[in-house]
Amino acid sequence: MPAGAPCSLFLASLFLLRAWAQGFGQTRFICTSVPLDMDMCTSSLQGGGTAEELKSTVLQLRETVLQQKETIMNHKETIRELTTKLGRCESQSSLETGPSEPKTGGGASRKQNGASKNTMGDLSRAPAAETLSQLGQTLQSLKTRLENLEFSRLNSSGQTGNLKDMLQTKIDDLEKQVLSRVNNLEEGKLNPKNESEERSKIESTLTSLHQRISDLEKGQKDNRPTDKFQLTFPLRTNYMYAKVKKSLPEMYAFSVCMWIKSNASPGVGTPFSYAVPGQANELVLIEWGNNPMEILINDKVAKLPFAINDGKWHHICITWTTRDGVWEAYQDGTQGGHGENLAPYHPIKPQGVLVLGQEQDTLGGGFDATQAFVGELAHFNIWDRKLSPGEVYNLATCSTKAPAGNVIAWAETNIDVYGGATKWTFEACRQLN
Repeated sequence: MPAGAPCSLFLASLFLLRAWAQGFGQTRFICTSVPLDMDMCTSSLQGGGTAEELKSTVLQLRETVLQQKETIMNHKETIRELTTKLGRCESQSSLETGPSEPKTGGGASRKQNGASKNTMGDLSRAPAAETLSQLGQTLQSLKTRLENLEFSRLNSSGQTGNLKDMLQTKIDDLEKQVLSRVNNLEEGKLNPKNESEERSKIESTLTSLHQRISDLEKGQKDNRPTDKFQLTFPLRTNYMYAKVKKSLPEMYAFSVCMWIKSNASPGVGTPFSYAVPGQANELVLIEWGNNPMEILINDKVAKLPFAINDGKWHHICITWTTRDGVWEAYQDGTQGGHGENLAPYHPIKPQGVLVLGQEQDTLGGGFDATQAFVGELAHFNIWDRKLSPGEVYNLATCSTKAPAGNVIAWAETNIDVYGGATKWTFEACRQLN
């Protein structure tokens, strides 16, 4: 080793040690005076050290610096993980702050990205205050319905009081469950397994409670026609939906009509979706993000000229024939758009699953909360033919001449509801008449 090497190594080690000391806590240095005409390295050697000892000291210092560097890298990784977790927490305080993902090819891009998504936590996309407000509104609506029930129609006043107390207790318990879940989420106490169990409990309680109240209301309205009801989806979730008990036959033409009311933004979501084995987008109506409403047939897309998210009831109809893929769109009885080449010569396949309120990524499931319908829906009917403009107008004006769907007719016995979606009395036609 050259004569000046130990000195250079020693000086370098001093600089490294100084830099390390500045970044990592308090460090004490011992200074020794050196005459102006004496070499620093010589002075150090005369102090009792040897070249080998200096070399050993430098190597030890170098090892210390490398260890501290590794510690810094570990701290950086920890900071990165904490930053990611903080970002997730902040994302829960804004509802879908990112720009809407373009939906091309009728959702084909979603399918290519993988199979169905697990979105059990999608309810937390909404701000905590807004989520609590929405849940509070749902619970309050249940209380109102409960209070408005005419219990005097039941057999005895004693049974009436007991039943009312039981239902009221269920509502109170549900409120406590919701508040407890929100508090646990805010404190970070719930792990994914516990959160899933809590969600299942709340869903089960909601469904049971709605069913009991609906049964009571139904008992009061035995004389009401079975089609005078509407479905309500108050929250954008991946578990509130309704399922049509009957599937569709093979169809070479169709007309699908419904009453719809929503003020959801961005996009009202998916009023209905029909999936068959091997094709989740066999027949879908969806307004997703900032895109216009679209009708999908066998994953082919046509944009519709509907403007319905103003919080008012609107009647919409879409007709289609497989020959040349000709389609027409009606809003409130008036044709507003038409086109062709929409899945031409492709018949609608039979033996599928028809869902109201959710878009299916798999047969009967794979729901995504961001595409869920929020609002109210009624008089959903399907025909295996193209309706005439006059027939559509009769439907939109609630005429007694309005035809019922010959494939799917709107009736309470044909619809099952899940996850807290509710059935109410339909009022739109009464307002028109």
